[in-house]
Amino acid sequence: MSVDPNRPSAARIYDRYLGGSHNFAVDRAVAQRAADLVPGIAGIARANRAFLRRAVRYALGRGVRQFLDIGSGIPTEGNVHEIARAHDPQARVVYVDIDPTAVVHARQILGDDPRTAVVQADLHQAGAILADPQVTALLDFDRPICLLLIAMLHFVPDTPELRAALRAYHDALAPGSLLAVSHATASARPEEMARLADLYTRTGTAMVVRNAAELLSMLDGWDPVEPGVVFSPLWRPDPDDPPVEGPASFATLAAVGERRGG
Repeated sequence: MSVDPNRPSAARIYDRYLGGSHNFAVDRAVAQRAADLVPGIAGIARANRAFLRRAVRYALGRGVRQFLDIGSGIPTEGNVHEIARAHDPQARVVYVDIDPTAVVHARQILGDDPRTAVVQADLHQAGAILADPQVTALLDFDRPICLLLIAMLHFVPDTPELRAALRAYHDALAPGSLLAVSHATASARPEEMARLADLYTRTGTAMVVRNAAELLSMLDGWDPVEPGVVFSPLWRPDPDDPPVEGPASFATLAAVGERRGG
């Protein structure tokens, strides 16, 4: 598995937004260009990360101790296993990403942790992911699992193959399982987000922004929990969080859905 330091990686660019160190000069250049196009993009990324923390804690509060994080990127500080372990040291996490860069860095970071695994695979390969020996060794599909698709679906065109994969994940998970998703949107900053999407596309990673209705349609089979599909800072903010001015400016939608019985 090779890592090309001369080709920008969406995972490493995101790591740069978050102030991480797992990125190269080419990633920092794209991140800077993105910041020029969308002022405050680092704050958008941090708000998305804060939603991830709240979603994981919500799942833990519902008794879920297993997490399947697809499109996980690089599990730097404050990622799923750290959040979950602070609540339950026995929590288990499988990270999945198509990007070899993310997988290499993830395996270096996690080492031989027996309650985490890293799998290189494409979201569309639902059958292969669900049957992967590392996945089945860690996750009990007879018990609820939290499926995480954080800042991931906006890099995936809406096709029958995607819809089939999303349905396969839904059908494989036990009742009481949860889906947490965040997604770029252009509702408040259409010109800036259009330029950002063009930048990502030109660097080799197509980006598709969607509105709330379009995102909701991709959650077929999952019952959204309150407050539904909202801008990321508005999804169950912590009691001590200061009020957010202009939440739409964060340009990210967020939601958590529950898999009912049947």
